[in-house]
Amino acid sequence: MTDTGRERALADAAMAALRQGDAQRALATLRDMQEPPPMLLAQACNRSGDLDGEAAALRRILDQDIRNLPAMLAMGQNADRRGDARGATSWYRSALAQAAATGAPPQLQPLLHKAQDYVARSSRTFEDHLMDAISGLPALPRIQLATDLLLGKQSLFLQQPSMFYFPGLPQRAFYERSEFDWVAPMEAMTGAIVAELEQVRAQEAAAFAPYVQTSPLRPAPNNPLRDDDRWGALYFWQNGEQVAANADRCPAVMATLALAPIPVIVGRSPMALWSLLKPGTHIQPHHGLLNTRLICHLPLLTPDGCALRVGAETRTWRKGEMLLFDDTIEHEAWNRSSDTRVVLLFEIWRPEIEAEERDALTQLFQAIDRFGPAQVDTGG
Repeated sequence: MTDTGRERALADAAMAALRQGDAQRALATLRDMQEPPPMLLAQACNRSGDLDGEAAALRRILDQDIRNLPAMLAMGQNADRRGDARGATSWYRSALAQAAATGAPPQLQPLLHKAQDYVARSSRTFEDHLMDAISGLPALPRIQLATDLLLGKQSLFLQQPSMFYFPGLPQRAFYERSEFDWVAPMEAMTGAIVAELEQVRAQEAAAFAPYVQTSPLRPAPNNPLRDDDRWGALYFWQNGEQVAANADRCPAVMATLALAPIPVIVGRSPMALWSLLKPGTHIQPHHGLLNTRLICHLPLLTPDGCALRVGAETRTWRKGEMLLFDDTIEHEAWNRSSDTRVVLLFEIWRPEIEAEERDALTQLFQAIDRFGPAQVDTGG
């Protein structure tokens, strides 16, 4: 008998011994081979209780084919039998990801379902373990978010400006009103601003133009609300220029805006407007142009069913209570009410940017805009 024939005969004998439930005879037969099939050796070791031998045989397979699905599933079972729940979960998650990416033969489907159930149970056990460990702590939002990220209950949202990124700034979705001493005086003007808003809307129903408009100098923005007045705007400052007609009839708005640290950048800022969202309107998730600013909303008309999501956090507008957020973090807004929502929207310098840096950024942005038409801002 040739060496090849002998090896095949020994492999067949080992398989027959396994079918008969004789794992020890199967192992003895395989050890007589020069190159025992690794998966067959792994099965024999598994049934004889030799977990180390099984893992070594499976590792031989994975060394040649790192994404071998049967070997990954078997490694998960091996880790589970050792009492290594984290190791088993890791192998099963990798196997499930591989199956999702490339597909799996029908005979592996039962094992994949078991792997899925195991991962779900393990995740619940791990979550219970962590919650028990921190149950005695006070409410700490950053600890809660970090824990939710670890458990996969939240996604990680980071600054992704579409035009300009300034490094070293904290990744914060919302800033709190109490952090800025100019916010309370602005909020105190809410009643006067609402009175001006109601007067303008009563006198001129078409005062608000679409917030996102197609520019003849630029490609059309990829925004479902482009040229749609369901998301409307009435500007007081636009591209660094005061809109005199609107400013003259709304002195309370202009006095209020004078309290905020709004950037002054030729051709770009100040930027301030009433932002209107009609009933049933949804501003899809998007990112703002640059992370050197915060967007501020002073809520004026705030029906129930309206909200703003920035990153993982959703807040509702409350009349006269400022919202300040980083619009380069993915955000969206909606009006699910039967009434119109209106906020006074403007931008301020990020508080972490020093005065000298603000001066340099002002020169840089003005140089960018002198080079050609400014990029259309479809955020906010």
